Amino acid sequence: MIERTAKNDRPDSLRAMNRTFIICKPDAVERGLVGQILARFETKGFSIVAAELRTLDADTLARHYAEHVGKGFYNDLVAFMSRGPAVVAVLEGPEGTWETVREMMGATNPMKSAPGTIRGDFGTEFTENLIHGSDSAESAAREIGIFFPELAN
Repeated sequence: MIERTAKNDRPDSLRAMNRTFIICKPDAVERGLVGQILARFETKGFSIVAAELRTLDADTLARHYAEHVGKGFYNDLVAFMSRGPAVVAVLEGPEGTWETVREMMGATNPMKSAPGTIRGDFGTEFTENLIHGSDSAESAAREIGIFFPELAN
């Protein structure tokens, strides 16, 4: 696992407010796009605080996707997300980091994502859309706690 110390001297509680969580999904790893995806975030000025290549198991995915358990698409989602390695990472930046990361990702459906976004430039399928990013500060804190408990508040 890669783990870096933040670039500034703010207390941990303030740093955590400006962190978000991403997953470069198995399709991104299979297509060799992880480097280009992470480079976009670094170019924007975000720091990679932690990153790890791992194959996600059903229990971890059930915690991550708790709101989807029991829905019709859930089993296919777990099958996709566990079919091969993914890169899980924590990004840090200024206030609103999670919002900027989501904008950089693009719309969930790559065919409707704007050019210049990750999904708009690299995505081809709605069900395999390369990247996950936390959708709020609260989700970021919860997801970081699942995947990197040592970084949780």
